[in-house]
Amino acid sequence: MAEKLKHIVPSEKATKVIDSENKIQLIVDLRATKSEIKREVERVFETPVKSVRTMITFKGEKKAIIELEEEGKAKEIGTSLGIL
Repeated sequence: MAEKLKHIVPSEKATKVIDSENKIQLIVDLRATKSEIKREVERVFETPVKSVRTMITFKGEKKAIIELEEEGKAKEIGTSLGIL
């Protein structure tokens, strides 16, 4: 995908959030900051980002929840990546 972005979270809950809240969930590099994640998502998916939240999962991975500015864009990205 990109240097800081590893892969999209392919869970059922993640796909529901794509539809209902216009958010995508990605596993990212542990050292990536919120601003780096925002810039990388905007560059890769060519869409403005509204907010970025991060957390460390039980597996020790860093998960980012990215809310997109453009309505319906998360669904479009999910479809193009084949998770919807």
